[in-house]
Amino acid sequence: MPNPSTDPVFQLVKSLTRSEKRHFRLFTKRQGANEGLKFLQLFDALDSLAQYEDEKIPELVPSLKKVQLPNLKANLYRQLLSSLRLYHSGQNPDIQLQEQLGYARVLYNKGLYQQCLKVLDKIKSAALQAQLQHVALTAIDFEKQIESQYITRSLSGRADSLSAEATELALHVSQMHERSNVALRLYGLYVQAGHAKTGEDFERFKNFFRESLPAIELSKAGFMERLYHFQAHVWYYYLVQDFKACYRYAQKWVDLFKASPEMKHHQSALYIKGLHNLLAALFNLQYYSRFEQVLQELESYAADKDRRDTPNTEVLLFLYIYTNKLNACFMRGDFSGGITMVPELLKKLKQYEPQLDPHRRLIFFFKIASLYFGSGDNQTAITYLNKIINYPDTNLREDIQCFARILRLIAYYEAGDDYELELQVRSVYRFLGKMNDQHQMQVEIFRFLRNLGSVAPHELKHAFTALKDKLMAIAENPIERRPFLYLDIISWLESKIQHVPVQEVIRQKFALLK
Repeated sequence: MPNPSTDPVFQLVKSLTRSEKRHFRLFTKRQGANEGLKFLQLFDALDSLAQYEDEKIPELVPSLKKVQLPNLKANLYRQLLSSLRLYHSGQNPDIQLQEQLGYARVLYNKGLYQQCLKVLDKIKSAALQAQLQHVALTAIDFEKQIESQYITRSLSGRADSLSAEATELALHVSQMHERSNVALRLYGLYVQAGHAKTGEDFERFKNFFRESLPAIELSKAGFMERLYHFQAHVWYYYLVQDFKACYRYAQKWVDLFKASPEMKHHQSALYIKGLHNLLAALFNLQYYSRFEQVLQELESYAADKDRRDTPNTEVLLFLYIYTNKLNACFMRGDFSGGITMVPELLKKLKQYEPQLDPHRRLIFFFKIASLYFGSGDNQTAITYLNKIINYPDTNLREDIQCFARILRLIAYYEAGDDYELELQVRSVYRFLGKMNDQHQMQVEIFRFLRNLGSVAPHELKHAFTALKDKLMAIAENPIERRPFLYLDIISWLESKIQHVPVQEVIRQKFALLK
């Protein structure tokens, strides 16, 4: 995986859209002819480069001396951010309100206190409407400062009113942060330890959740307080693998936006994330009919010409739509259909590479490999599994690293490559020995594959049946059930027992569910 340039100015320039570049040129020219010309020369030079190289700049802009470059880049960076802030202020109420707070400060410094108070009152109303309580609280603190220092002849009881407003808003802001902190820490636990694998894990997560989440009266809570409340519950139930409860709270999260549709514009990333979490819960429950409906909601939102359009939302929509379209193929057993999406998926992975972390890329490679394996193309499956296995940081998603190795063993077996299978068995054995946590399912599959070479051909069906029975018993334990969603090994075993392709087995199961 190539590393994109880490130069911040170059990264920012390359992230600009055509209209943002046009706006910046106009913005720069307004700063002054000579200075604007220098900025534009450096800007155009950076824009023309495919990869950043310091030594290329003097060649493209001969009038610039090398010693001037660091300062000029720093100034260009500030000017770019100023231009983008102005360009996007119409779509971001928080940017507009922060600008209004600056105007209020100017009026205050000029001694125009009544004008300042009028601006602050408008800021407060707009902030509350946009569910930006922290901005409203800042405005109230400013009002209190003016009222406490100057006689403004405001209405009687103003001091009591401001005090009550500040106390109520501070409570809402505090409750919002309490819940967002819990949601973040639960996500941190997932990154660190994954799902609950033992009874001890379950008790530890349960105790942390109960102790960290204070009581709240939801009927009196604001939008963001309720959203973070639902988000914390989604993460908790995802951690302990209670996917029914996870589904309920993910649905509450999405319903919150349906009840306040204007918030889809103000908090578009959180709305998209809510739909994705709802889809993840439905996938874990294998509830296809509802999954299909929610996926259509997500795709309809993406196609809405009036929605908020930013690079951040485009990346999120790409991630969530493609992840769930592939998941739909897995649920239906339509591996061949999923493969038709791979070229476009790879193209978009390249397009969004600077914005994607390695974890996301590894997940997509595993899903692509699973598609090819399910369709019977074992060699291509091995190619994509190798991209995961050969990734230098083996601690990144240890579970995916393990499943990739096990799936590669199965793919070598299916491809009839006995020599490579024997070599990889030793490699997987070493990897499993280094793992912090092992699922029973992983251990049983590896043990089976390691001994497969000694099984006589006429005994294979019996061996596959015996392993299937063991895995079915393991899957009865809710804590051990999660790995089967990564690797549908039971369907593969049934395909070997029935002598039919694995995607045919999954299609038969899907038809029964419908």
